[in-house]
Amino acid sequence: MANETESSNTDPINDQELNKAKTSRQTRLSPIWVVPIVAIAIGLWLVYDNYASRGTQVTLTMESAEGIEAGNTLIRSRNVEVGRVQSVRLSDDLSHAVLTARIQPEVEDLLREDTRFWVVKPRIGREGISGLGTVLSGAYIQLEPGTEEAPRREFPVSDIPPVAPAGQAGLRLSLTSQLGNSLRVGDPVSYQGYTVGRIEENSFEPESRTMQHQLFIEEPYTDLVTDSTRFWTSSGVDFRLDADGVRVNVESLEALLGGGVTFGVPEDLPMGQPVEANTRFTLYADEDAAREGTFNRYLEYVLLVDETVRGLSKGAPVEFRGVRMGTVAAVPWNFTAPQPDSRARFAIPVLIRVEPQRLGIENSDIDLEEWKARFQRMFGLGLRASLKSGSLLTGALFVDLNFHRDLADEYVAERFSDRDVFPTVAGGFAQIQAQVTDLLEKLNALEVEPLLTGLDSNLQASESMLNEVRDVSASLNQLLNDPETQAVGGNLNATLEELRSTLQGLSPSSPAYQELTTAIERLDRLMRDLQPLTRTLNDNPRALLFDNLDAQDPIPRAPRD
Repeated sequence: MANETESSNTDPINDQELNKAKTSRQTRLSPIWVVPIVAIAIGLWLVYDNYASRGTQVTLTMESAEGIEAGNTLIRSRNVEVGRVQSVRLSDDLSHAVLTARIQPEVEDLLREDTRFWVVKPRIGREGISGLGTVLSGAYIQLEPGTEEAPRREFPVSDIPPVAPAGQAGLRLSLTSQLGNSLRVGDPVSYQGYTVGRIEENSFEPESRTMQHQLFIEEPYTDLVTDSTRFWTSSGVDFRLDADGVRVNVESLEALLGGGVTFGVPEDLPMGQPVEANTRFTLYADEDAAREGTFNRYLEYVLLVDETVRGLSKGAPVEFRGVRMGTVAAVPWNFTAPQPDSRARFAIPVLIRVEPQRLGIENSDIDLEEWKARFQRMFGLGLRASLKSGSLLTGALFVDLNFHRDLADEYVAERFSDRDVFPTVAGGFAQIQAQVTDLLEKLNALEVEPLLTGLDSNLQASESMLNEVRDVSASLNQLLNDPETQAVGGNLNATLEELRSTLQGLSPSSPAYQELTTAIERLDRLMRDLQPLTRTLNDNPRALLFDNLDAQDPIPRAPRD
């Protein structure tokens, strides 16, 4: 009311100005839109949070999805959950299983080029029993972080744990073998019986028909591997009977149970220089084969053996006066090849190798042509090869080289299948056989009939002597069986009894013994009394006739009245 009264009292001009419409600028967004906008923002945030919390998606491939369940199988690293398997399906070619998994965002940096995955489940091996915790909880996938910079989102999953953790200091090597051995991933690699590494991978190459093995040598044992190192398989126990006798070699207990690989530097080689990663070596069957592989510079000769080669085998030693300087390479060798024309009989060819490296000579100092010329000169001086027994227990033979001066002028150079022939001489059992043959021939040349006639006469004389001895024995038996002869023993016993009684009568307490003692004492006193007379008569025999020996004119005694 007050406003109306004031308006009616105002100026008409001002009323007209007040009656005009006034325009004002209003906001474009109504407050009513705040709620939907907040709801949309919350929804977007929830979508982003859900997407971000899902983590990084990775694709895992494995041969078999045994024990893997979508939504339940966990991915762990150091026993901490870092992801989960979302789905499991077969590959398009049905050759393997494809797993889709989500890795938590905070561990996304673990997915590198060298990151590894494997399945953890109950497992029994030489190291013991592992994975028992998965018996109730089920299998899970273990993640081992990588160290490389490049990221990766697709990984293979192994059925067995890796031998060496990613980033562990060590040396990885490759071995090539033509052996059908049973080496497995995880088998030990030992040096002088001490485990220094493991086998990481095994594969077979059909093109080259060879086995490929990858080894991992742990630090600080990598310096043990040099360019002179040789690798061979270890079976745990090596028992061998050959020309060197009986040999038994026992490796570590782990190698005894499951085998493995052993390496070392042969005694005849220098230690060599350290090698780089992924260097390729040859895997030999045993230590002897590895040692033989070091002798790669040699001369080949053929032995044409006229005697039996039973007991001679490949790998047998070739020795010169007890020093090994070669190896038998093949028995026989090119058996059907034509024989030299100078041979009157068929000989068995044996291929041998003369290896100067066995004498401690370096490869750079070996001139094979010079060694060949040296052997040609020694052939002319009587150097010959022969087969000798290396072990009476096994019957194994070896090739012995020695000089035979009496055969020096008989050497004739020969060739067999493009190889020089090493001259041979019969030895060992062949010589014994020849001596026995000569002995038999001499025995056959002897005149046996006169010997048999003399032997028959001797046998007849011996028979007559035996008859006489038989008669003497019968007479002796008759004499012994005579009652009088048998009574001699009783008579003798009686005589001995009487003699014993007589001797008892001569005892010191008997009267006879006392009388005899008294008589002897009297005789002794008498002898003492006669001693002065005996001495006087001995000095002057006249004393028996004259009383006074000092008188000048002895006067005869007056006759008695």
